[in-house]
Amino acid sequence: MKTILVIEDEKDLAELVAFNLENEGYRAIIAVDGSAGLEAARSDSPDLILLDLMLPGMSGTEICKLLKKQEKTAAIPIVMLTAKGEEIDRVVGFEVGADDYLVKPFSTRELLLRIKAVLRRTLPDKAAGKIIKVGAVTIDPARHVVTVEGEEAVLTTTEFNLLLTLCERLGRVQSRDTLLSDVWGYNYVGDTRTVDTHVTRLRTKLGVAGDMIKTIRGFGYKMEEQ
Repeated sequence: MKTILVIEDEKDLAELVAFNLENEGYRAIIAVDGSAGLEAARSDSPDLILLDLMLPGMSGTEICKLLKKQEKTAAIPIVMLTAKGEEIDRVVGFEVGADDYLVKPFSTRELLLRIKAVLRRTLPDKAAGKIIKVGAVTIDPARHVVTVEGEEAVLTTTEFNLLLTLCERLGRVQSRDTLLSDVWGYNYVGDTRTVDTHVTRLRTKLGVAGDMIKTIRGFGYKMEEQ
């Protein structure tokens, strides 16, 4: 049974989300503020976190930053829940490490589809693969570890899968739509700038190896070995 932590200060909404999650076979945990959410994330090690952006005392972006900085919680996928729908809010959410973004009000069906898609990305379907080396980058799928010149690069689940997909298709151009389908795992409700945001973050985290991800203007990206 997958465990999902719901960090949401609107109690009625949190309970409704938890009810629907439990009906789908998930174990749901509710935290109504940031401090309780951080503690639950550390102690319960959930498989996914639904995180409200607007919380009293501590914003969802700050919570996301803290979780992604700590080794124990860095790999937990996070789906932002928020009433804000402007592009800048989506970009900020992705920049601090969120794996997906859902704007209120949302349907139960869409929420469950997003959760399934994000969880599907975290499944060890590629874990049996051999170690991949591309230039200064080494990917160990079984351990979910990426190193650049021997130093570990801490990536979110989505960033890891994006890098793995590009490296497995070395030298082959991938359209943004293809990456959305193959990495995100569903037809993303929004636009392909989601891919651009994640590629920018991935390049930064890869440091000296970031330039290996080449932009194909007007189309997508490809990985080229240095």
